[in-house]
Amino acid sequence: MKNIDLSIIVVAFNSRETILGCINSIFETVKSHSYEIIISDNSEDDQTEEIVKRNFGDNEKVIYIHNDKNYGFSKGNNIAVRESSGEYILFLNPDTKMYMNTVDGMIEFLKDHPDCGAATCYMKLPDGKLDDASHRGFPTPVRALSHFSGFSKLFPKSKRFGGYNLTYLNLTKTHEIDALAGSFMIMPRLVGDKLGWWDEDFFFYGEDIDFCYRIKEAGYKIYFVPEHEALHMKGVSSGIKKVSKDITKASRKTKKLATYHRFRAMEIFYDKHYKNKYPFVVTGLVKVGIKVKKLVTSSR
Repeated sequence: MKNIDLSIIVVAFNSRETILGCINSIFETVKSHSYEIIISDNSEDDQTEEIVKRNFGDNEKVIYIHNDKNYGFSKGNNIAVRESSGEYILFLNPDTKMYMNTVDGMIEFLKDHPDCGAATCYMKLPDGKLDDASHRGFPTPVRALSHFSGFSKLFPKSKRFGGYNLTYLNLTKTHEIDALAGSFMIMPRLVGDKLGWWDEDFFFYGEDIDFCYRIKEAGYKIYFVPEHEALHMKGVSSGIKKVSKDITKASRKTKKLATYHRFRAMEIFYDKHYKNKYPFVVTGLVKVGIKVKKLVTSSR
């Protein structure tokens, strides 16, 4: 096994529009640490493989894996982890771009914080706002109700109502959070090895929150580090996010699949982590709420 600092793992799906910019941004900005980039490609015929091989086929830093079908985000990551060599692992979406010193700075942060199980930077959307999925509280029934009812937007500075995205915390200072997004998740290899990496019951969505939950159960901390930033186009592969609706090439079939797995992930997470902690009545209400939200979303 090679002795390198960082393995950067990118699970690709419908990524032909963004993968080149993502990889180039890594080459342009990572200067102080050794690294490899592992592309785990779940695509079928969207030209991602051709683009990667044409531009980086002779580059020993880039390892390309063509999966024989779409295995989803969790298994796609696990496949790449098995081929990785880094002391640290960065899980990165193909619709992201790195800024100078972001990756180098986050590695140094992990070295300085041995209690850290995972960390993320300030994930900036194209409009300059924070991608709130990268700054999350665990979705307890109360927090989920506050979020989907709109109370979290009415009272963002309230701990009672703002817990879903921890909107009451200072976004200019480094602090602990419950969960981050798999679009930029950097962690020590030893933590992932200890936990068995990603839960493959989650196909698409929810797997990052589950991973963070297990990291914190194991006694590690998760940090939000706004000193470093990255750009996230968000939702280009799935096609179901408003922020990327003008650039996504996702088919209607892909959008339908993503919507299904988004709500299925909510059920899997609740059953795995909360079902035995709440009364039967609460569980019933949560399941009804998920089904109603899914119907409303699917009808749009």
